[in-house]
This record gives sequence, C-alpha cells and structure tokens, in this order.
Amino acid sequence: MKHYNIPIFISHFGCPNSCVFCNQKKINGRETDVTIEDLKLTIETYLKTLPKKSKKEVAFFGGTFTGISMGLQKAYLEATYEYIKRGLVDGIRLSTRPDCINEEIVAQLKKYGVTAVELGVQSLDEEVLLATERYYPVEVVEKACKLIKEAQIALGIQLMIGLPKSTDESDYMTACKALEMKPDMVRIYPTLVIKGTKMENMFKCGEYHALTIEEAVKRTRKIYALIELHGVNIIRVGLQPSEDLREDGVVLGGPFHPAFRELVETEIYYDFFRKIIEKENKLEILGNEKSISRYVGINKANKIRLKDYFSISIDNLIPRDDIVVNGKKYSRLDILRGELA
Repeated sequence: MKHYNIPIFISHFGCPNSCVFCNQKKINGRETDVTIEDLKLTIETYLKTLPKKSKKEVAFFGGTFTGISMGLQKAYLEATYEYIKRGLVDGIRLSTRPDCINEEIVAQLKKYGVTAVELGVQSLDEEVLLATERYYPVEVVEKACKLIKEAQIALGIQLMIGLPKSTDESDYMTACKALEMKPDMVRIYPTLVIKGTKMENMFKCGEYHALTIEEAVKRTRKIYALIELHGVNIIRVGLQPSEDLREDGVVLGGPFHPAFRELVETEIYYDFFRKIIEKENKLEILGNEKSISRYVGINKANKIRLKDYFSISIDNLIPRDDIVVNGKKYSRLDILRGELA
C-alpha cells in the first residue's frame, strides 16, 4: 500500500538553540505559527486528494515539535488523533531534537498515536556538536533513542555530512554509533550554507569550507552503504529542493543537488564496474529493466565514462537487486560491501 505524508510545518519557535547551519524559515518556507484551524484545514485538504486505499500519516516537520509546550503539543496531537479515531489517518510522525525528549513527552506521543519520531542527531562527534552550537553530550542522544524504542515508536535518525569540524572519519563514526541505537530509518543530509545562518558568516570569512558535490558524494557513499547493509531504510539523501531553497542567493555554498541520492548510486556502481574492468578487461551487464537507470547512472554518466567497455542487456528474470556481469551474478549487498572494503 502506498504511503503518503500530510506535512504540517511547525515554525522553529520551539527550538531552544540556533544551530549554526539552520535558518528554519528558509527551510520550511513558513514564518508564522500553525493554529489548530490551520492544522485541520491542511489535513482535510490533503484527504480530499489522496487515494482512499493508502497509508496516510500526519507529519509534523520543520521545527522542534517536542520543544514547544506540553499543552500546545497536546492540542496539535489531540486534533490530529480525531482523524486517526475516524480511520482517516493511520498515524502521526514528527521530527525533533534529541535533547527535547523525556519520559513524559514520549508517554504523551504514544497516547495520541504517534508512529514515528525522527531525531535531528546530525553528528555524534562532540567536537562537531560544539562547533555547530548543539550543546548536549552524546549520552542525551542515546537516552532519547532508548525511550522512543522502548515505547515501540519507530525511530528515525537524521545525519548531516560535512558539518564544521567534521571529517570523513568523524562522519563515518557517527553513522556507526547511530546504528548502535537501532534506528528504523535514516535521512542523510549533506550540509548546505544557507543565507541568514551563522554558517553564512563562517563560510564568508573562511572559517568553514563547504564540501563540493564530488567531496560530499565520496563521503556519503561509504555511510550510505554501511546503513543499507545493516538493513536500515534510508528514506532520503539530500535536502528536499523546495522552492525557497531554489531562490537565488539562498544556498550560498555546499553540495546542493536535486538528485543527490542518484549521484551517490551512480558513483557506487561506477566504482563497482571500474574494478571489474581492471580485472577482466570487459563489462557485459545483464539486469532487470527496473534497475537499468542505476547501472547507466544519472545523465548516463557511467555509460559515457565506461563507453569503451559498457554493454548492457535486459533480463527481467533477474531480481531487481541482482546483476550479472561477465557471466557472474552479484547481489546488491555484494556491491555495497565493496564500498567498505
């Protein structure tokens, strides 16, 4: 059954800090607070257009939901829960900070049908956390994850690649530590320099050097492979290219690309094919037509770069996650393991 989110963007007045990378007004495109009437209108508008036979969740994103007062949280949750009781909505998901989770909050979330909580973990390197003005120790993240898991609410973890003071090694170790917390889903966001943030000043004075697209793809590949190999659903790679972010002068630096995930996939398969060519001096690919775009690469990049060897045929009897190259079968997991070798 197809899944749909009904997005409710809560402005960031609930957030206790102003992280150096964040200008929430530009990210969520809304500067005013959401009233209960706004909430109901948005839900009802979406319900008119979404297929009846589909899974629907109301998604409170764009801010620090559990950083707002318990009373206002309750008001939003109660209003949404009415749609759950009527069978019109299947659940509620939300994003928040790890340091805005405690036993009382989780109990209320559970009571009103919250099905998933995504924590903006970003990094588990304390030097990086301090550099980004996220003033809490890693133990706070561990406790928040534990409380959410114990409540049998799906746990999401959001990671940022290329934050100030981060390195290839620190970002990879963050991913390793995040997996120890048993997330059900992960989002990976390469860091962008957005106008109106503290990072804008850091970037302009040379204190912060943003990753290029090529550097970000290289750093992300290993993390992406590691997380998928652990069976965790990667629900997004790269920030959603909203109209606000596409405005001139909003993104000042960093690896902004509307199809960042596809760039990562392209490089994973390019490296896999390149290694085979080095050993066997040929590249005869056989695969399911639904996976051909992965092999060819974004804008046919792999086909172009490997044009002297690239030969591809379709066989839909081959499972989508398998590929046959030069007569040998490889699984998706085989390919991902190559990223960690």
